[in-house]
Amino acid sequence: MNDVKLYILQRLSALIMIPLVFCHLGLMIYAVQDGLTATEILSRTKGSIIWAIFYSTFVLAVSTHASIGLRGIIFEIFCFHGIILNFIGWIIFLSLLSLGIYSVYAVTKL
Repeated sequence: MNDVKLYILQRLSALIMIPLVFCHLGLMIYAVQDGLTATEILSRTKGSIIWAIFYSTFVLAVSTHASIGLRGIIFEIFCFHGIILNFIGWIIFLSLLSLGIYSVYAVTKL
């Protein structure tokens, strides 16, 4: 994928992340102010398809955004090009995505 497409993809992932971050932070602040503990919060997410979709979308957007950003940093620091740089970017993306989806599964246990 060329740099222009990656730039656009990173900006689109940021646009997706903005409302998700605000929703996540707002819900966490609301829950904590109501005196809910982490255990109580997690018990409410078990089996919820809505939370699974919400956080899976979040994980996909973050994985995309972060892997493209780290790919740019690796390019600037190590001057990797072409296939090596793309391979590293894909490894970062797949690692973040798999860890995130595993976490979503652990929290929702669908």
